[in-house]
Amino acid sequence: MKNSVDTHLGSIIIDNNVIANFAGSVALECYGVVGLAAVNMKEGIVGLLKKDSLAKGIIVSCENNKVSINLHIIVAFGCGVIAVANNLMSEVKYKVEQFAGLDVENVNVFIEGVKVVD
Repeated sequence: MKNSVDTHLGSIIIDNNVIANFAGSVALECYGVVGLAAVNMKEGIVGLLKKDSLAKGIIVSCENNKVSINLHIIVAFGCGVIAVANNLMSEVKYKVEQFAGLDVENVNVFIEGVKVVD
């Protein structure tokens, strides 16, 4: 589904993949986030995504121009999971609202794994 912003000049349509890619780049900037995870539900395998396929670890849905974002992430070993998730939720919500001009209703974080970072 696409998101729509109406202005005095006309309408702006934003695809969910645009929001997903932007949210993914914001997530990678957050402390404690090693990367986004793609989950193979059939086998229960979690894989770390490369930067060119960030949208596969994010599900964006929109209803009445209210955006919901689900992030599947891998955190760094030794980081406080709750602190990382809270920081991630607030950063993604704020930056997506500034970027797209849409209301972000909620940001859900799914911790799919932990990775030791050298």
